[in-house]
Amino acid sequence: MRKLLLTLVFTITMTLSGYSQYNIDYGFSVGASNYLGEFGGGDGDGRAFVADLEFSYTRWTAGAFFRYKLSPKIATKISLNYIRLSGDDVKSGNPSRRARNLNFKNDMFEFLINGEYYIYKVNDVGGTGRYTTDFNLYLFGGLGLFYSNPKGQTITGEWVSLKPLETEGVSYSSLNFAIPLGIGFYYTIQRKYRLGLEIGWRTTFTDYIDDASTVYANGIGGVGNNTDQKLLDEINAEGGEPQLVAGNYEAGDIRGDPDNNDAYMTATVNFSWAIRGRSKFYKAKHSFVLGRKKRRRRKSRAKF
Repeated sequence: MRKLLLTLVFTITMTLSGYSQYNIDYGFSVGASNYLGEFGGGDGDGRAFVADLEFSYTRWTAGAFFRYKLSPKIATKISLNYIRLSGDDVKSGNPSRRARNLNFKNDMFEFLINGEYYIYKVNDVGGTGRYTTDFNLYLFGGLGLFYSNPKGQTITGEWVSLKPLETEGVSYSSLNFAIPLGIGFYYTIQRKYRLGLEIGWRTTFTDYIDDASTVYANGIGGVGNNTDQKLLDEINAEGGEPQLVAGNYEAGDIRGDPDNNDAYMTATVNFSWAIRGRSKFYKAKHSFVLGRKKRRRRKSRAKF
């Protein structure tokens, strides 16, 4: 009985020990992206958070990540993502926005460092006793840095970088910080493969992801001397309803809302491979694999 109990305790200990060694995983993510800013929206004035998203302009995102689990409750993750954002006043039901008739797209690159806090966990999904499949639900938050390059489309279909044009008579940075927050989960399958879903929101410190923030500017009176007004007129050219006349704005007229910075969100499916760490038991059992030299036993010679 005692021998059986010791065997059982040893088996359970080794199972949990082996399970706990999968603290590192790396992989990739693909999904959808959208933004909240000056473009799009419903019939009325701009609304906060997701209420003003134009879902027809949902675009795509893809990236890669590396995650290290510091403890059963906390992990840290580093990721690099490509994110496409887009918007167009033609999709808005707001007459003022439609008359403004602006559009943009932005291909951004994002670097994130996140912390993950696990709020719910199932070590053995299905209760098989094998501990090969687990479930983890977590909240995350951190700090991000992204590169932004908004472009506008002319009547000929050409996409033109808007930042060099200084459309509002000001210069802004292409590099900006963001604060990511969100929720996610993943399943670990066969202890090695992780499949999950993550939804995240980015609060930014810029209002120029879409190149619109304050008021119109032109080359009159030294305001916005770097602005190519002819090219802007092409970008703003109206091709829709005749009562919505574009290009009739003067310097100083409202073009955006500087009281609220732009934001964006992503929803991604994540796949990764878990790496098994080497416990003391593993190192002791497989020392020859790790290249450790075996101790040479001293040969003793019998004395006669």
